[in-house]
Amino acid sequence: MKKILFPFLLLVIFQNAMAQTNLYENPNFDELAKAHKIIAIVPFKTQVKLRPKQMKEMSAEQLNRIEKSEGESIQTAMYSWFLKRKKRGDLQSLEIQDPRTTTAMLKKQNIDYNTIMDFTPQELAKFLEVDAVISGDFETNKPMSEGASVVLGALFGFFGSTNSATINMSVHDAADGVLLWNYNKKVSGTIGSDTEDLINILMRKASRRLAYTKNSKDED
Repeated sequence: MKKILFPFLLLVIFQNAMAQTNLYENPNFDELAKAHKIIAIVPFKTQVKLRPKQMKEMSAEQLNRIEKSEGESIQTAMYSWFLKRKKRGDLQSLEIQDPRTTTAMLKKQNIDYNTIMDFTPQELAKFLEVDAVISGDFETNKPMSEGASVVLGALFGFFGSTNSATINMSVHDAADGVLLWNYNKKVSGTIGSDTEDLINILMRKASRRLAYTKNSKDED
């Protein structure tokens, strides 16, 4: 019975996730992507929605630390995802800027997680000296990054994977700041034990429509 029930539950979660997916692709993305030599991923702006009681027991500073940790974790996981594709030969000559380099270059412009939304993608691309910028928003009710888990564990004594997560990811061209690609996806149910699992699930279908990876095989 368990062997039958488990695949069924996975199918329900998968169908629910697919029903809540929106994707936009600029008709010129494929052509513009050919000229891209290096892209950067900036920390995702994160909103963590905990239970009302937990929110009351948490200071604004603590919540900011959790959200910052989660946003940077998404950035790192996305970077790792692209590196795996590059190792397989899917990205050819495209380079992905190391998040540490991204952070250092933004810091020189006095830009950090809390102020990054004050700048346009075109401005960020100029500061980072890249051809395109990947940015986005992330919302979850149970953060999964290590830093966030440590804070939550210390405050409330719980850890664990997320029950609900929504990601809104965009790719903007550096030359004129035009939106090349936008992907909005919500997944419900237990979907992974860490941020990399989350990104793998969220990107599994999206990669087939992303100009940089659309010709790659779906493998993890």
